[in-house]
Amino acid sequence: MERYHTPQTLGDACALLAEAPAVIAAGCTDLFPATQAKALPGPVLDLTGIADLRGIEETDDEIHIGALTTWTDIRRADLAPGLAMLQEAAAEVGAVQIQTSGTIGGNLCTASPAADGVPPLMAAEAEVVLTSLRGDRRMPLSDFLISPRKTALAPDELLTRVILPKPSGRSRFLKLGARHSLVISIAMVAIRIVETDGRISGAAISVGSCGPVAARLTALEQALIGLPLADAPAAVTDARVAPALSPIDDIRADAAYRLTAAAELIRRALTDLSEAP
Repeated sequence: MERYHTPQTLGDACALLAEAPAVIAAGCTDLFPATQAKALPGPVLDLTGIADLRGIEETDDEIHIGALTTWTDIRRADLAPGLAMLQEAAAEVGAVQIQTSGTIGGNLCTASPAADGVPPLMAAEAEVVLTSLRGDRRMPLSDFLISPRKTALAPDELLTRVILPKPSGRSRFLKLGARHSLVISIAMVAIRIVETDGRISGAAISVGSCGPVAARLTALEQALIGLPLADAPAAVTDARVAPALSPIDDIRADAAYRLTAAAELIRRALTDLSEAP
């Protein structure tokens, strides 16, 4: 059997994967750095020739993002203000070369606690589609991401699409790192706010790099409902943020600093949204 496969259709890729497990290659921006040998362990299934897996499509009530869609594709897309947070995250993923090669599917399947794409996708109520010869499975992103480097993907499945309900409101993404770019986040937040008659009627807040997987802050979201947006930052306290998070101490920051940073980033994001025209 060949050790490097380059299928041109999704059906062919699923058939190959059904025969035997394989290393999945797409943008390879995480795959190669994580390889501790001179060559990738085979067999390798290279998905880059499957055109149907790249691009953004809209239906009447959903947005479908192909797994091979790059961060540059996302950054340049014509998306609603409710997904500005995803585009802002796309602009923060590594450097321009990484954004051009790296894919949204790879970002999710790597399942890093510091994956920039996860908080905005969680705040957008994202679901993923997992495809095999057995058919499609569709599940919330929060169920797909189990723990660091572990997902619900079966050995014969490929993540093929990310599906978002068409978002309302406005959104913001902020991250904190030791420098501006090419950095693993200390903390990052994605916020989507819906206003009705000058008050917050809907809120989605997700925090990354502060636990095994990104987390929605549902209690804080509920606490913001009914407030004028200008008053929302004052309602964000460490005590309301901390219960949903479980950060670790590492070389980038200790747990206490991460909790403080997450709360401050949320306040800054809310302030940015309140001051935007």
